[in-house]
Amino acid sequence: MTLVLPSELVVDRFLPTVRAMLATRLADRGLTQKEIAAELGVTQAAVSKYVGGEGGGDDRFRDDPETVATVDRIADGLASGELDGYDALAELLALIRNLEDRGPICELHEEAMPELQGLGCDLCVRGLDPDVRAERDVLSNVRTAARTLAAIPGMADSIPNVGTNVGMGLPDPADETDIAAIPGRIYAMGGRIEIPANPEFGASKHVATAIIAANTVDSSIRGATNVATDDDLLEAATELGIEPLEFDATYEDRGKHLRRRFEERGSVPRVAYHRGAFGIEPATYVFGATAVDAAELVEQLLADGS
Repeated sequence: MTLVLPSELVVDRFLPTVRAMLATRLADRGLTQKEIAAELGVTQAAVSKYVGGEGGGDDRFRDDPETVATVDRIADGLASGELDGYDALAELLALIRNLEDRGPICELHEEAMPELQGLGCDLCVRGLDPDVRAERDVLSNVRTAARTLAAIPGMADSIPNVGTNVGMGLPDPADETDIAAIPGRIYAMGGRIEIPANPEFGASKHVATAIIAANTVDSSIRGATNVATDDDLLEAATELGIEPLEFDATYEDRGKHLRRRFEERGSVPRVAYHRGAFGIEPATYVFGATAVDAAELVEQLLADGS
């Protein structure tokens, strides 16, 4: 793993870009290169390069509306004398904090440290917040689960026409925004599994409904995935000592119906299924303590049922 601090990206990528942008704008407002150098704390030779378009930098900052607005505001203030160096520094520090919060600096950080991608990282903004750590762990688990599903031999045949998903909830999830899943669902295309995006909270209604229903009855269940209903898979579950639970596909409030069926069973089964209905494709939910647990059970069931 390569450790890269966001501050390194600020120094190497952000500051050269902003200095070049400020130098150009201050020149446009009539300041001499000597005056610009004094304002920016750089040499006159550096200002000459900036104004001549040789200062380098990153187009992500040049094209970022918030950066453009801040630079224009600072240039106007410095040129008119309404801002001094302290004021300009305060503006830039506020901009950096914003750009670290899902902005270009965050984007560059994820490119420099691929381990951060798809984790919804807010480390720069909120620090080692326990809630952020819990969210990161859930996102990481769902991402691993999706990859696990994609690597299962023959998995493409078990994905419903409408796609599948895999999700995991935070402890005591209240609604679908507490459940992380894959946006746009997972699809089979040409025998290959396509995972369209990294997991996000609130990305799935159906899997979230199943997880919340299960978690309400058994708080240890926080993960689930759905696959096409298949008799071989159900038989494999039975052979593993799992008694699949059948439920009705036509209930408008599926979450309430699932909770009632789980309560009638007295527990949340690892496998629950329906046979479909008019306009509703047959589906099977596989549950686990985590999304990875659910995905690994799917892998085992498909291997045993093949």
